[in-house]
Amino acid sequence: MINQSVLNHIKQIVPVENLLVNEPMSRHTTFKVGGPADLFIRISAKEQLISLVPFLRKLELDYFVIGNGSNLLVGDRGYQGVILSISECLNGINIKDDCIVAEAGAMLSRVSELAASQSLAGMEFASGIPGTIGGAVVMNAGAYGGEMSSITESVLVMDSKGEEMVLSNETMEFAYRNSVVKNRPYIVLAVTLRLAKGDAAQINQKIDELKKRRREKQPLEYASAGSTFKRPPGKFAGKLIMEAGLRGFSIGGASVSEKHCGFVINEGNATALDILEVIKEAKERVYDRFDIKLEPEIIFLGDF
Repeated sequence: MINQSVLNHIKQIVPVENLLVNEPMSRHTTFKVGGPADLFIRISAKEQLISLVPFLRKLELDYFVIGNGSNLLVGDRGYQGVILSISECLNGINIKDDCIVAEAGAMLSRVSELAASQSLAGMEFASGIPGTIGGAVVMNAGAYGGEMSSITESVLVMDSKGEEMVLSNETMEFAYRNSVVKNRPYIVLAVTLRLAKGDAAQINQKIDELKKRRREKQPLEYASAGSTFKRPPGKFAGKLIMEAGLRGFSIGGASVSEKHCGFVINEGNATALDILEVIKEAKERVYDRFDIKLEPEIIFLGDF
């Protein structure tokens, strides 16, 4: 619980209308589940983060930065700490020549559409990923043969002391669904992308083709966090889960998608615990049958 003196100090940094006490996280995740966060803060300027993070760290208060909540499962009992939300306000985008500078809260889909409008190629793969640019570089998001590592020139980050630094592509230490930011107490503030001049019609055609493939192969009609598991070396998580006999397997309101077994979905009335138990069952069944350990892509936060 956030006491009044702490709340009063935070009100000096962030407008009071951007502070939500005991805010249900089900409103802020694509899984549509999650109990209340002690304090939910809508960040509207990076200066707020620069002031808030060292303050919270000094008080040893837990905090977590979210974008679109598209890679996150928050427990039913909520999160005892402060959620710093960047997607609603910290989302500016600037384009100059073949470079795009996007603030961390900018949606990948929006950046991709703006790139296409300027005949810039290279972001087509990201057009259907339901996350923010900040989260995408943290986990080196990718799809259909493309990854953020291939188009990221540099990343502006902030450390836990509120100090800013620029990380080059090489310094980011990109790997499959991983980066240096994922493993250190850095917060992404903005990302510089280097794209290539192309033909607008061809770029938009590719985006349309990938959107069609997603609609046909992914359970987009249900709440989910996208692909639930990382791809095991030389294998596909969805295929392993299907071959383990878990297509359509359900607990409560959560299930393994019949359309694509790599997705755990909320059929409408799932709890976070339901989803967690389906994930655990998939991991156990695949390990028992194939001796392969599935690793979730999603982040687990709070108390279940």
